[in-house]
Amino acid sequence: MIGVRIRPFRAGDEPALADVCLKTADAGADATGVLEDDELWAEVFLLPYVARHPDLAFVVETDAAAGDGGEGRVVGYIVAAPDTIAFEEWFRDEWWPRFADRWPRPDAAASALSRQDGIVRYASDRGPDAAFFGPEYPAHLHIDLLPEAQGHGLGRRLIETLVGELRRRGVPGVHLVASADNAGAIAFYPRVGFTALPSPDGARAFGMTWGGSTPS
Repeated sequence: MIGVRIRPFRAGDEPALADVCLKTADAGADATGVLEDDELWAEVFLLPYVARHPDLAFVVETDAAAGDGGEGRVVGYIVAAPDTIAFEEWFRDEWWPRFADRWPRPDAAASALSRQDGIVRYASDRGPDAAFFGPEYPAHLHIDLLPEAQGHGLGRRLIETLVGELRRRGVPGVHLVASADNAGAIAFYPRVGFTALPSPDGARAFGMTWGGSTPS
């Protein structure tokens, strides 16, 4: 793939990033129409990160078409939190309460939950106790690329860009959690330096360390 670049996130990217999030949210496939409300995906898995840590968000953008004078098209991103415990406390106390009326926590038994209900319950129950993979992996990330941007080394470059910034800040390691159904992601992460970690049901967790100090 030619004519692409990785750049820092900037204000105004949110709609384009949310579209990438939606188009890759179903275990790497397009999740449009999977939930009753398509906007839920980004409000849980993307937008809180660019709100809290915009300086740890990087965007893959195609070059503008020749002669159109405009900006390129966003085809991928990586976002992260350097301190997962602090981020999950903030998500629980400040980010998610604003959606309590729009997406109230479902009370049904787990077996009766719709897919949207399951995500809403997950978001409602997020907190530092549910997000700990060990002090060696204090940061966590989310990365998504549209199919057209995959297979060109961009995922590796995004991870290298983020890891370089985390290392500069003294963060000693990072983890991520992928759907167990996302075979492509599960195959990809070990190839770029991640190690499999003990994982929750239905998911696969991976971590990478390089040394440093836990962020204060």
